[in-house]
Amino acid sequence: MKTQHKWGLALLGLIALSALAYANRIYVLQYSLGWYTDIRHPRDAYQEAPWVQGPQAPTAPVAQRAPNIIFILADDLGINDITAGGGGRAAQGVPTPNIDSIAQEGVRFDQGYAGSAVCTVSRAALMTGRYPWRFGVEFTPTPGAMARVAGELYADPNRSRKVMIDKEAAKGAKDFNDLGMPPTEITMAKALKERGYHTLHIGKWHLGSTPEMRPGNQGFDESLFMESGLYLPQNDPRVVNSKQDFDPIDKFLWPNMRFGVSYNAGHWFEPNKYLTDYFTDEAVTAIHRNKNQPFFLYLAHWGVHTPLQASKEDYDALPQITNHRERVYAAMVRSVDRSVGRVLQALKDDGLDQNTLVIFASDNGAPGYTGLRDVNQPYRGWKLTFFEGGLRVPYVAKWPGHIAAGTQYAQPVTNIDMMPTMVAAAGGKMPTDRVIDGVNLLPYLSAKPQVQAQRSLFWRDGPYRAVRHGAWKLIASELPRKDWLFNLATDPTEKVNLAEREPQKLAELKAELAAHHADMPPSRWSSFIAMPISIDKTLDQPEAPGDEYTYWYN
Repeated sequence: MKTQHKWGLALLGLIALSALAYANRIYVLQYSLGWYTDIRHPRDAYQEAPWVQGPQAPTAPVAQRAPNIIFILADDLGINDITAGGGGRAAQGVPTPNIDSIAQEGVRFDQGYAGSAVCTVSRAALMTGRYPWRFGVEFTPTPGAMARVAGELYADPNRSRKVMIDKEAAKGAKDFNDLGMPPTEITMAKALKERGYHTLHIGKWHLGSTPEMRPGNQGFDESLFMESGLYLPQNDPRVVNSKQDFDPIDKFLWPNMRFGVSYNAGHWFEPNKYLTDYFTDEAVTAIHRNKNQPFFLYLAHWGVHTPLQASKEDYDALPQITNHRERVYAAMVRSVDRSVGRVLQALKDDGLDQNTLVIFASDNGAPGYTGLRDVNQPYRGWKLTFFEGGLRVPYVAKWPGHIAAGTQYAQPVTNIDMMPTMVAAAGGKMPTDRVIDGVNLLPYLSAKPQVQAQRSLFWRDGPYRAVRHGAWKLIASELPRKDWLFNLATDPTEKVNLAEREPQKLAELKAELAAHHADMPPSRWSSFIAMPISIDKTLDQPEAPGDEYTYWYN
């Protein structure tokens, strides 16, 4: 009897726990990814990254060596976040003098485009000089767990346009870490390593986390690696947080993000300070240790991606900004600009500044889900859309003696052009066994520049696609089924849709889109979420019947 009684109590307890778990299923599901991360990737306390010490003596005089190359990539930084183009947050007392200095001493690309309106695809284009859908990368990796919570998180009766989730496709999704860029691609790091460069990666990767897809197998000698995370633990006294209750993504990030990095695929450990400053410290150390040999440094900041967290020092420096969210964001922009300044100063300290090619850009336009309405002005659209606000990004570069100071380059450039340009600067040649879509920009940036031939640029996200040829740009959407056609020469902010007025031009660009995508392989993984994105409103603004929108596939 006693045994039966015990089993009965156990059964009642199990039923009670099950009922409790079901009643709190959103809580359980929302936190499950973070718990899984804690189990699979426990983090040690802070430890120093053991950067390899380069030669004690110079391999050759600095001026006679191949140039050092540094690419600094911000995350989700809007084109209106820097002051180099006359916009930015200067009116709020947040100029970006260090990023601006690159343009003043080199070139500002007036029509700099991201390779995609979302991070993974844009970064794959940057790394390879190729359209990523040529090797099956067209969606950003999404944890399958997201499908379990997305329906509940995005359930908003006040919104007419719903998130669509293919739960069957989600069930068959590979693990998040298995999704990324195949190691058969030749990256800029591989190409530069062949030229004798020591290759270093610091920061976000987001191109796969398995051993074969990590930076160490993609051409980088050393890598201080993260995928996504917190800038500091959210209860740390050194950080100021801004949480957006209107944003389901934000609600998912806070409980699931962790604070940690990994050096050369080793054990995870926690940095010792605010993440942007920590990455900058490590970049400065890496520069000093490699000052006597040619090196390539890819500094891929997490800033200013959500979750919005500012260092208290930066936040306290901006008392003139009264809106809390805007102040946190502006402080994050300030930290990225300060990082650029410290990297440039490290080059000067080591006597390398006159023989280093430095490029700064953002991986895509700023998102609308932060509720910050000015980040991409004057352009329409946000991250996840192919309108100019989602694709136009800050793009500046300098290389003394090779790029004329104060150059303003008017032709469109994009991520796929960076690898050919860097390899050319290093005296190398691009691979000939595959299609390379980008072009070497150096001949167009010298004191006596050549004239760049007109070309087409393409973007792709499942059935959502875009092409720009000359001044004309077509955005073709399946959901909703609509074409937007713009002449950017007369309408750079995409206000007037010419699709009905210009049927011949529409047909030409549709044919060009079809031809470009005709022979592309299938994606390496399936999309299972389709999310509506308002083109002209931030996520905190209420919908109206006439609002234009598009869907992003992931």
